[in-house]
Amino acid sequence: MTLMIAALVTGIGLGSMYGLIALGFQITYSVSSTVNFAQGSVVMLGAVLGFVFTERLGLNWMLAYPLAILCCGLFGMFVEVLLVRPFVERGSEAWLMATVAGGIFLDNAVLFSFGNEPRTLSSFLTESTWQFAGTGIYPQQVLIPLAAIGAALALHFLFRKTLQGRALLAVVQNTQAARLMGINTRQMISGSFAISAMLAGFAGLLIAPLFSVHSDMGTLFGLKAFAVAILGGMTSASGVMIAGFIYGVTEALVTAYLGSSSTHITVFALVILALTLKPDGLFGRPAVKKV
Repeated sequence: MTLMIAALVTGIGLGSMYGLIALGFQITYSVSSTVNFAQGSVVMLGAVLGFVFTERLGLNWMLAYPLAILCCGLFGMFVEVLLVRPFVERGSEAWLMATVAGGIFLDNAVLFSFGNEPRTLSSFLTESTWQFAGTGIYPQQVLIPLAAIGAALALHFLFRKTLQGRALLAVVQNTQAARLMGINTRQMISGSFAISAMLAGFAGLLIAPLFSVHSDMGTLFGLKAFAVAILGGMTSASGVMIAGFIYGVTEALVTAYLGSSSTHITVFALVILALTLKPDGLFGRPAVKKV
């Protein structure tokens, strides 16, 4: 029973983080039919900047964390303007490799400037544990899903209650019509990449106190989050978040009962099986083809 509770707590925390990163994939795909394959690297960037701003520059976390998230958003805009837009405007799919290359460039830039030694981002929420049913739980593990759900609700409010959010939804529904209505679609697409990167950076800051901070920490997180985005359905934001929880809990349970050596092969086999049965994702909708 103790093992089950520990796995569920870990899985919910990881799953909410996967869902948060995957939500970034879903947003950019919905707005521009493209994604940023450097998303995992942005997770790392958020964690590294959080460490640099707090541990090296001595900034208070209430200033350092928003600043780190803002920097991630600027990087997301950089990716869209320089690595995605030039290829999309020429009808080329080369943006796929361009964003991958952008992530590799960022990983190596951080490696040379930050070093390859793993570091720990301190947090008062990891200094003590709560006892529940004989299981020690870090407050940080409870904070992660709460923060992820809060971020998802904030995005929902942004899209439904603000002028900029409604303009973004208009671009999602019909890009040409939005352009005819005077909406700056280029600006909206850049904004979607910024939001996507900010979500990834936020996830990196949340998970960093529980993991080591280093230059390649985001690679596997990014791959898993993309699997979650596909599993949930690229057309469903809520589906992506739910899929994140499903993936995280499944991964934690497999690790707890079968061992870490079986985790990736088992979980990805289950993802492949699910997509075989539901090609559009568990909560996605088939694309409507006009004839």
